[in-house]
Amino acid sequence: MEFVHRTVLLEPAVDALLNASFGKRRAASRLAADTAPPLDGIYVDGTFGRGGHSRLLLERLSPAATLVVFDKDPQAIEAAQALREQDARVKVVHGGFGDMPEHLQELGIGQVHGVLLDLGVSSPQIDDAARGFSFMREGPLDMRMDTSSGVTAAQWLAEASLEEIKEVIAHYGEERFAFQIAKAIVAGRESRPLCTTLDLAELVASAVRTREKGQHPATRSFQAIRIHINQELQELALALAAALKVLAPGGRLAIISFHSLEDRMVKQCIAAAARPGAELARLPIPEQQMPPPVLTSLGKIVPDAQEIADNVRARSAVMRVAERTDAPLPPDQGASFVKAMRLIPMGGRHPRGGRR
Repeated sequence: MEFVHRTVLLEPAVDALLNASFGKRRAASRLAADTAPPLDGIYVDGTFGRGGHSRLLLERLSPAATLVVFDKDPQAIEAAQALREQDARVKVVHGGFGDMPEHLQELGIGQVHGVLLDLGVSSPQIDDAARGFSFMREGPLDMRMDTSSGVTAAQWLAEASLEEIKEVIAHYGEERFAFQIAKAIVAGRESRPLCTTLDLAELVASAVRTREKGQHPATRSFQAIRIHINQELQELALALAAALKVLAPGGRLAIISFHSLEDRMVKQCIAAAARPGAELARLPIPEQQMPPPVLTSLGKIVPDAQEIADNVRARSAVMRVAERTDAPLPPDQGASFVKAMRLIPMGGRHPRGGRR
């Protein structure tokens, strides 16, 4: 069965990477995008998915350009390899964008001119019941981005303690009924293992007393468990620091997120890198001795009403864009710009799950 993926913020994301005027004057920016010649350079699509962003990037890049595409999903990698056969500018990496510098180094690449990350799950992953991401479709309780490695949601829920489950659902799902849901999961698995998506969705629904209008009771729990199984925020933290290392001066970073935890991490990182001396502002330090900005924020973009009407899954998307300056990274290589969040590790029972 063929699953359709509708790329969110397609034109704005490519515009953010390639248009020198982006974020400066919107009207002039659009005109420049329409008239600019194809660009050389090396670009990274860290979340290939089904290649919507990558294909438009290739249309606007010159024959001398290079596009490195990353993904952990074996099905996405098949699609990427098919694109590579059609276009020699494409290089394919079956791996996570958190390890970007290492993978690029293996390809002989030091710096790049743009990095795009489209976070979260793609429509084909959600719509394929066999992947276990959807609470609306009966399927195995998997939720792994990389189906070739890592622990499934069913395996984790079978072994995790009540406290672990509660913490994951409360923190990553921002679910106020996390304790009740965790208690129901632990009690329910004693009589019957949780094997399918509907098993989990029905159990969660029985423990959630109220829910926002139009939202399924299991929405937050499924999001939280998926984020944990794939260690998505841990990988995003690595990717933010990695992007600072690999972006050449003037290079662009564009990140599309779909929930508040991701967006908060991206926003805080860009703000910290754009004002590295903010915590020193009240000290008697001459301005010329203040650390220079490593990024310049170019703002954020959200889908317009027409895109949301055409694709309801775009409604929560936020894209933040920044440009690398020529300032050197601090001694910690930018790690301090990634603000500390309470990230919950998988522990030592299983290898780390995949991403996207």
